Amino acid sequence: MYPFLGEFIGTALLITMGAGVVANVVLSKTNGNNSGWIVITFGWAMAVFIGVYVSTTLGGSGHLNPAVTIALAVFADFDSTMVLPYLAAQLAGAFTGAVIGWLAYKKHFDETTDADLKKAVFCTAPSIRSPMHNVFTEAIGTFVLLFGALIASKSAESVSAVKLGALDAFPVALLVLGIGLSLGGATGYAINPARDLGPRIAHFILPIPGKRDSDWSYAWVPIIGPIVGALAAAYVFKLLMG
Repeated sequence: MYPFLGEFIGTALLITMGAGVVANVVLSKTNGNNSGWIVITFGWAMAVFIGVYVSTTLGGSGHLNPAVTIALAVFADFDSTMVLPYLAAQLAGAFTGAVIGWLAYKKHFDETTDADLKKAVFCTAPSIRSPMHNVFTEAIGTFVLLFGALIASKSAESVSAVKLGALDAFPVALLVLGIGLSLGGATGYAINPARDLGPRIAHFILPIPGKRDSDWSYAWVPIIGPIVGALAAAYVFKLLMG
């Protein structure tokens, strides 16, 4: 129960803060309005820091990411019986965090007229829509995330020794900051299926005035891309480390 709870709360905090920083930058009449991409990337990095820290403290893995969970179950010794409970916890946590973020900025959602900006608080969208290339970009970002995290793990002498939850939260946060600044401009760097899908469902369900559709035709991209990238990262790490 505690691993599930850790993943749920950690992911909920991740999305509460992540959605919150996007809302602060893009919604009308906020104190952070138009403060820019660097604020968003830094805010997401801090969101990852607190999410991973809380998750591991409460007994979770600190994955907060279905792509990471799946890749480590395939190529490392992560317990395969825990995959579905972890995916459920991550998706539920992401949905919950998105709802909390919406509640925190509800008055600003009401004041904002641009439906695309409202959706941007919840889920990603490409700057240039090209689905296969967008998948490739998401795969690259997620490869960097997981491969960098595995290399950073002080205890990881081999893939079988990897315990991603034992990672310090700070290096993972720095990785996410770097990915956002360098690779995030093309697709908004979901690099996490739950991070995009859970909030996208929340956007679809919540009574947000003047909202647009939730762009379900794109929703598969930030699911498939991160899973492919994470599997590749875990496989390459296993080849290198044994």
